[in-house]
Amino acid sequence: MNNILEIFQYQFVERAIIAGLFLGVLCAVLGVFLVLRKMSLIGDGLAHISFGAIALGIVFGIYPLIIAIPLVIIASLIIYSLTRNKILEGDAIIGILAALGLSVGVILSSISTGFNIDIFSYLFGNILAINQQELIFAIIGSVSIISIIILFYQEFMAISFNPEEAKISGLPVIFLDIVFSIITALTVIMSIRLAGALLISALLILPASSSLQISKSFQSTLIIAIIIALFSITLGIIVSFLGGIPTGATIVSINAILFFSILIIKPLISK
Repeated sequence: MNNILEIFQYQFVERAIIAGLFLGVLCAVLGVFLVLRKMSLIGDGLAHISFGAIALGIVFGIYPLIIAIPLVIIASLIIYSLTRNKILEGDAIIGILAALGLSVGVILSSISTGFNIDIFSYLFGNILAINQQELIFAIIGSVSIISIIILFYQEFMAISFNPEEAKISGLPVIFLDIVFSIITALTVIMSIRLAGALLISALLILPASSSLQISKSFQSTLIIAIIIALFSITLGIIVSFLGGIPTGATIVSINAILFFSILIIKPLISK
C-alpha cells in the first residue's frame, strides 16, 4: 500500500493520471457513439494514419501533432465522404488508409535514424512521459470535445440510433457527421500518447462494449463506460509503473479482462 501511495509523489505520474482521466472520459463517451454507429474500426484506421503523420513530423523536425492534426482530420473526412457516397464500404477505405499510414510510418522509421524511441512511444503509447504542455493540450482538448458532444448530444444520439429518421425529421445529418468525423480524428490524435497508435482503438471500443453488456439505457451506458475507462486507466498506470511494463498495453489489457469478465458473469447473474 505504501508503494502505491508513494507513486503519487512523482510529478510525471500525477501528469499521466490527470491526462489519462480526461482522455479516458472522452474516449469512453465517444466510443459509445462509435460502437452504436458501427464505426468502431475508424479509431484503428485513424490511429494508423496518425502514426504515419507523426513519423513525417519527426523526420522533418516539426512537432508531430502539427502535422498529424490536419492530415488525420482530412483522412477522417475522406472516409466519411467515400462511405456516404457509397464509393467504397467503410471498412474497405479504413483498411486502405490505415495500411497507407502504417506503411509510411514504417518506411520513414527505416530510412531515418535517431528517432526510434520517439516513434516507439507514439506506436505503443507512453503516457508516463507526457510533459506539461501535452497535459494542458489533453485537458483543453478533452473538455472542448466533450463540450461539443454535450452541445449536440440529442442530435448525435438521434443519428446513432436511426440516421434515416433523423434525416427525415430535418436534422442537418451531413453537418453533424462532419463534426463527428472531426472530433473523432482529434480524439484519436490526443489519445496516441495514452495507448499508442496500435492500441487506441481498443480504448475507444472496450469500455463502451463492456458497458453495453450490462447497461439498461443510453445514459447508463455512458456512465458505466466512463467508470470502466477511469478505473482501467488509473489501475493501468499504477500497475505499469510498479511493474515496469508498457502503460498503454497494460491499460488495454485491464479493459479486455473487464470485458471478458462481464461476458462470463452476465449469464450467471441473469439466471
